[in-house]
Amino acid sequence: MKKSFAWLLFLLLFAGRSNADDGYRLWLKYDLIRDAAKRTTYAQSAQFIALTGNSPILQTAANELQTGLQGLLGKTIPIIANAGNRTGGIVLTLRNTPDAGAGTLNDEGYQIEQRSNIQISAKTDRGVLYGVFALLRYVQTGQSLHRITLTSNPKVRYRLLNHWDNTNGTIERGYAGESLWKWFELPATVDSRYRDYARANASLGINGTVVNNVNASARFMTDEYIEKVAALANVFRNYGIRLYLSIYFPAPKTIGGLKTADPLEPEVKKWWADKTKAIYKAIPDFGGFLVKANSEGEPGPQDYGRTHADGANMLAEALAPYDGVVMWRAFVYKADPKADRFKAAYEEFVPLDGKFNKKVIIQVKNGPIDFQPREPFSPIFGNMPQTPLSMEFQITQEYMGFATHTVFEAPLFKECLDSDTFVKGKGSTVAKVVDGSLHGYNVTAMAGVANTGSDRNWTGNPMAQANWYAFGRLAWDHTLSAEAIAREWVTMSLTSEPKSVQTIINMLLKSRDIYVAYNTPLGLSRPWTGAHFAPEPWQNRSSRPDWTAIYYHRADSAGLGFDRTTTGSNALAQYRPEVQQQWNNVETCPLPYLLWFHHVPWTKKLTNGRTLWDELCVHFYSGADSVRWMQQQWVQVKPAVDPAIFADVAGRLSTQYKEAIWWRDAWVLYLQPFARQPIPAPFKKPDRTLDEVKNLVNIYQMR
Repeated sequence: MKKSFAWLLFLLLFAGRSNADDGYRLWLKYDLIRDAAKRTTYAQSAQFIALTGNSPILQTAANELQTGLQGLLGKTIPIIANAGNRTGGIVLTLRNTPDAGAGTLNDEGYQIEQRSNIQISAKTDRGVLYGVFALLRYVQTGQSLHRITLTSNPKVRYRLLNHWDNTNGTIERGYAGESLWKWFELPATVDSRYRDYARANASLGINGTVVNNVNASARFMTDEYIEKVAALANVFRNYGIRLYLSIYFPAPKTIGGLKTADPLEPEVKKWWADKTKAIYKAIPDFGGFLVKANSEGEPGPQDYGRTHADGANMLAEALAPYDGVVMWRAFVYKADPKADRFKAAYEEFVPLDGKFNKKVIIQVKNGPIDFQPREPFSPIFGNMPQTPLSMEFQITQEYMGFATHTVFEAPLFKECLDSDTFVKGKGSTVAKVVDGSLHGYNVTAMAGVANTGSDRNWTGNPMAQANWYAFGRLAWDHTLSAEAIAREWVTMSLTSEPKSVQTIINMLLKSRDIYVAYNTPLGLSRPWTGAHFAPEPWQNRSSRPDWTAIYYHRADSAGLGFDRTTTGSNALAQYRPEVQQQWNNVETCPLPYLLWFHHVPWTKKLTNGRTLWDELCVHFYSGADSVRWMQQQWVQVKPAVDPAIFADVAGRLSTQYKEAIWWRDAWVLYLQPFARQPIPAPFKKPDRTLDEVKNLVNIYQMR
């Protein structure tokens, strides 16, 4: 009897563990809909799946729809070749044009419409695949399919993830384990996880992947690695995803045996043309090249007295026979102690407008510095009307707490996309620059630096999955709201219980501002610290001035902030007058951007009546305290969230609170001797000294 009871207990415990949600399925869980009545209603419209066509992508779409509906409805849905006169099913079909009144479809758009059957139609098989995922999203989020009529086109043509993965399995700015790509096993062994990665991206409409670091190894241009990446491309292809490669600009020298990598030398041009031909032979749908050149020590055309346009155009010529593009990054800056890094990319690229090959896209970070928690939009947007500009967002949380802190990035993405450049008057948003509608670009792109890794849940922090999701949805349609995206993700990934859904949405929507409050309030910035995360506002030693913290915040006895008006670096002159007007007056500059553009006296009264010092303290202290609020909100949803995920996030929030206090103390203790002001009530002086905080940072960096 005792043995039987023990065995039963073991089985119960084992079953509980095996059913725990480890986050691997992301937002594609397809769990059984608990509401029986709703399940029955959906099932009436999904009695079969009719597939008209036999391409691999169409077959992928049908299989995905079958898998999803079987999980959600708890019944087998047959796939048939032709619906004939049957009704009550879902028909996947290719059409050159949609039905009248439904709107115009582009090559990847889709139409979903209910008649006697639900029809998912598109011009291409990729469009059908995206339509399938849209229909499944409707079911997962509990929306009605009755008389559904939906036409959707991606607003951007190239929607890519940029992986900063290296040949040794490490990931630059990766916080979720090692690289997804097992280079030592490829091409002989193809991990099944590559397919699940492709599924997740296709479900969001992401259609491209750059698999290697922008600080690229020349090995990716060797036959050995071309064979490896071709094996990945073979997996991605069935999900409409094209593979791209970052290149090492001097590769003709380092692996090609040439004496130069000068882009205007005929032998260099031939080397790249031959290499491109070899890549396309192995990967017929290869997407093209991503390039980081003459930036942070990476070699490039300027080493030979050439311009960025010379280098990019040389690669574009190599791609001329093929359907591929060159994505040339505008993240460049020189080690000039008298310069303002804010201005560098504009100064190098705007004069080259109109000089790039039609296959070249300039990839621009959302802000002028480096993926800060809050930045003004890059002044390049709107100022290169003859050159397609791609948006580069960072999904991985390099400056936003790694995988420890919960920071929902959709509000950051939207803040930039919705910013008005005023290039063609009011309403000339960054989004309209990126999607080509403002200047008539027909080649458009949006890239996100990926946050995926080998961790079972893909992103380390389960909540960070929302940032991958948000990027994909906004790359497809930048008009979506952050709240709508959060609602989709929470409902599909965590819980469908209404009160808990709203609680988590509120957490997510406030999380970025909470992080900014204790990290970089009022426009503080600190791009370069030894760990890119640990608070180090005192850091003043480096091989170059713009790799120190003091270069950016400029704290002194007079005040705080970087003067970028006419009395300082005059970086504001790179914006249109209407934008300058928003930011150039310290009396009216919005507080979130104040220290980006002004060196403000400590006792200066701000628009809300507080002095600068008091306002900073309010942010530092209330921001850290707000993490407590996030913890309390998370506790409220415990009954509705999988126990394993709940415990994981709860542990990370606990760490986030400790680190928020760490940030608060570092800033307050470092800045107070400059400000020479007391910490305002009701806040208390930190329990530790500045030296103790500095020692904590030293210990952190020894990890």
